[in-house]
Amino acid sequence: MKAVLVHSPGGLEALRYTPHHPIPPCPPGHILIRNEYAGLNFIDTYHRSGLYPRETPFVLGQEGGGVVASLRENDDSVARSGWKTGDRVVYGSFGSYAEFTAVPMDRAIPVPEDIDMETAVACVTQGLTAHYLSSSVGDGLVRTGDWVLVYAVGGGTGQWTAQMCKLRGFRVIGTASRCKAPDVTNVCDELIVLENVKSKSYADYTSVDIVSRVREITNGHGCKLIIDGVGKATYEISLNCLATRGLFVSFGNASGAVPPFPVLRLLPQSAYVTRPKLNDYVRTREELMERADEVFGWVREGKLKIRVDRVFALEDVKGGHEYLENGGGNGKILFKIE
Repeated sequence: MKAVLVHSPGGLEALRYTPHHPIPPCPPGHILIRNEYAGLNFIDTYHRSGLYPRETPFVLGQEGGGVVASLRENDDSVARSGWKTGDRVVYGSFGSYAEFTAVPMDRAIPVPEDIDMETAVACVTQGLTAHYLSSSVGDGLVRTGDWVLVYAVGGGTGQWTAQMCKLRGFRVIGTASRCKAPDVTNVCDELIVLENVKSKSYADYTSVDIVSRVREITNGHGCKLIIDGVGKATYEISLNCLATRGLFVSFGNASGAVPPFPVLRLLPQSAYVTRPKLNDYVRTREELMERADEVFGWVREGKLKIRVDRVFALEDVKGGHEYLENGGGNGKILFKIE
């Protein structure tokens, strides 16, 4: 089968496409998916580079969608699950840059008939991440009408997080680079437009005094929730934009990992900080499906706009990674698997 492997961590040169990789076995409790699309996410670049170490070699990717190709015979768990050959499914599981992926049954999500596969795949990693960021990490700390700062609303996760925060009744300040700003003026209440940085996945966060703008917009109070996937370039800005008893959520490393800082840095605002990951917010089948059902429901009702920016052939995996890391992503980026 076609697949993309990483044999040793590195840059684009670490991506090895092959048309002759073995089809994976299907262990107990799994279903074999014939993939139509794989999603591209920043976490894929972290696995490729070695920032998040994995045993090599491995098939890259952890998000995909397609149809159930086969089920294990004489597996009682398969019979209880209700899955059938041909069912449309999306998932978040390792090994999606391939024609076939063995997926744990409790991680597979059925795709509603009226949602196309491109949109459905886009709703997995970025959609579910946006869901827990907007609904769970600040639960009890953020209330209707509070100001929330969401970085990089020009990208997929930022776009959908901002929209979901508004659906929750929060007021949203977004940031976006100048080249992406025209497409996202409606996803937040206030937009801070930043200058572009050539060949980078993030904007120039020194080109505007974000702290002053946030204080101006919020009448000096700051934001009760700050959702920051940029990392090293923005964490100081985030800490200075917090309201009293506000929460700083650092969930990504687009500009590099956030360095250690003293806990006393939180004292001026009696602030909170957390560094969450998606898997801890979809730990059970019930929680996974609750989040997926709400995201799909918003899409079907027209309340959540999912933008697919680019679709690359799997053979052009290096082109996809280069596009993302050079700041090209203005929505979801997918690989089509013929």
